[in-house]
Amino acid sequence: MKKYILFLLVVSLSFTACQQQNPVKKQQEANLIEKPHLKLKSDLMTPEVLWSFGRLSDPQLSPDGKTLVYGVTYYSKKQNKGNRELYRIDVNGKNEKQLTHTAAGEYNAVWRPDGKKIGFLSSRSGSMQIWEMNPDGSDPVQISHFKGGITGFKYSPDGKKILFTAQVKLDKTPRDIYPDLPKTTGRIYTDLMYRHWDKWVDSYSHVFVADYDGHSLKNITDIMKGEPYQCPLQPFGGMEQINWTPDSKTIAYTCRKLKGLAYTLSTNSDIYFYNLAKKTTVDMTKGMMGYDVAPVFSPDGRYMAWESMKHNGYESDKNRLFIMDLKTGKKADYTKNFDQNAHSLQWSKDGKSVYFISDWHARDDIYRLDVKTDKITKVTEGIHDYTGVIPAGNTLYATRMSMSMPTEIYAVNAQNGKARQVTFTNKNLMDQLTMGKIKKFWVKTTDGKRELTWVIYPPHFDPHKKYPALLYCQGGPQSTVSQFWSYRWNFQIMAANGYIIVAPNRRGLPGFGTKWNEEISGHYGGQVMKDYFSAIDSLKKEPYIDENRLGAVGASFGGFSVYWIAGHNQNHRFKVFIAHDGMFNLKSMYLETDEMWFVNWDLGGPFWDKSNKVAQRSYATASPSNFVQNWNTPILVIHSQLDYRIPVTEGMQAFDAAILRHVPAEFLYFPDESHWVLKPQNGILWQRTFFKWLDKWLKEKKTSSDS
Repeated sequence: MKKYILFLLVVSLSFTACQQQNPVKKQQEANLIEKPHLKLKSDLMTPEVLWSFGRLSDPQLSPDGKTLVYGVTYYSKKQNKGNRELYRIDVNGKNEKQLTHTAAGEYNAVWRPDGKKIGFLSSRSGSMQIWEMNPDGSDPVQISHFKGGITGFKYSPDGKKILFTAQVKLDKTPRDIYPDLPKTTGRIYTDLMYRHWDKWVDSYSHVFVADYDGHSLKNITDIMKGEPYQCPLQPFGGMEQINWTPDSKTIAYTCRKLKGLAYTLSTNSDIYFYNLAKKTTVDMTKGMMGYDVAPVFSPDGRYMAWESMKHNGYESDKNRLFIMDLKTGKKADYTKNFDQNAHSLQWSKDGKSVYFISDWHARDDIYRLDVKTDKITKVTEGIHDYTGVIPAGNTLYATRMSMSMPTEIYAVNAQNGKARQVTFTNKNLMDQLTMGKIKKFWVKTTDGKRELTWVIYPPHFDPHKKYPALLYCQGGPQSTVSQFWSYRWNFQIMAANGYIIVAPNRRGLPGFGTKWNEEISGHYGGQVMKDYFSAIDSLKKEPYIDENRLGAVGASFGGFSVYWIAGHNQNHRFKVFIAHDGMFNLKSMYLETDEMWFVNWDLGGPFWDKSNKVAQRSYATASPSNFVQNWNTPILVIHSQLDYRIPVTEGMQAFDAAILRHVPAEFLYFPDESHWVLKPQNGILWQRTFFKWLDKWLKEKKTSSDS
């Protein structure tokens, strides 16, 4: 459940840009989603306002270092969809311009190496294809016509080739086997993994390479040669997992070359080099047994840096920064004495440093590795999360967010870490909203450790009043409660509804050392749950929190946590629960989920292995289904049909159990969503249902004397 950048492609009605078709043009214009210019009636966040924010992503710096191109997605409640357009802005924050204006959606914008064109993906011709336009957005031209569409691409450094990814069908379906049954919807499988997160596995993402003459693609080759493997890794991997060597002679790509049962039991991905001249492939990280992903090369091509995990089957292992000398083959862990994760690696222009993002004490900052001395320096400091970095000499261009502000681009001084905001995508909304203040507390745990807990206060907070409070249970299970901005689990909208949020960085979260992070695996019902109680029991003593109006909410592992807490709600500590996409019955979860390495590592193994003490402890002490006889508190269950990570039957079991126990319960079910809720109207329904349920059980009831 590790967080990766996920590109959500919104496919709209197709049209042909180069032909004069007035009806199509009118339909195109009708489907445009414009940037909203709202005048709010209140300074408090609402679901509609939250869905009006522009979602900025994927900035790319021009070869001359003067201009940034990036994408922004806006959503329409009326159309119930989103659309992404491309923008450019000078690095000094001036001359912002919208480059595209279509209903098709534009993605993966990159500068051509000569800086004369911007390449991007668009479905404006029907399927997702590569287009190019001038840096001012003029003269868009389609340069690829690949059957089935393209999902990502990169120019070679010399500009003579393009690599791209696309889905390929390799396995025969019942329709292929039985041509006389063209309308059958049946699927036949003989092995795992047949579905993954939110999709059935009936095709494979492959890497292709083509010659490029400045106008079109020629001589297209599937460099994976029909292999039944995925690149990038599904479902979260993107183009960061594929790269060119600086000499344009080799493509490095990330892949887990395993099939069926072996695939679902292992996280052992490797980085492969494909030599264009020889048409040969070499495994460069053979023998390294965990995740090896995201290769990046020093400017001179001598070194490759990448992200690496040590253990096979452990998806939340320490993410190490490895560097290989491609001349000698020697490789080394440059973070062996750095008890933090490293991700989003980028070489400096002079090849002397590698910049990366790392989380420490629930904040993601930019760090710099001096390759020669092995010294790691923290560049930035503050209450925020940096999510990506582009080195450009003494200036770094980075994306940054916080609990109080969505993602924007910043220019960061590489020496002192001082930051200047470059983009102001949501200034109109931010200027009208009052955000709740955020405070950091260190709570003492039952085993004498310190637990960082964020407290988010309602806007216009009055310390003389008493407020209901929510214990926020984080998912992941190993995803830090950092300074993230969420479009569903948004702390500011919770605070705007009159709640104080208590968000602990309980056991099992990164950013507090490897040992703290590891103390959850095989111990779901152990110290991690005590950490939740330590946080809420400590903070409820604050004079402004009403200890008689406490609720607990969470999704994924957080949803599981809510179910578990519901069975251990001593003294009726909590008055209401909300669980989204949570695990309820660990035995059924083991046989219903997709990634078997996850349940094997975190639960200890299958429930039928009576000799496995770790597994037996997990199923006995951690499964919420074992404690449902203790449920006595109102609970809202939320789950979706297309969630294959934690299947919908987990939520159904929990809801049915509550009703059978005569516990007040409600079930919010989405037939067309997955582990996430991505459609605007579903998202707004989610928020309205969420707060209606909380208000019903936690808000003070007015008496006749109050009216």
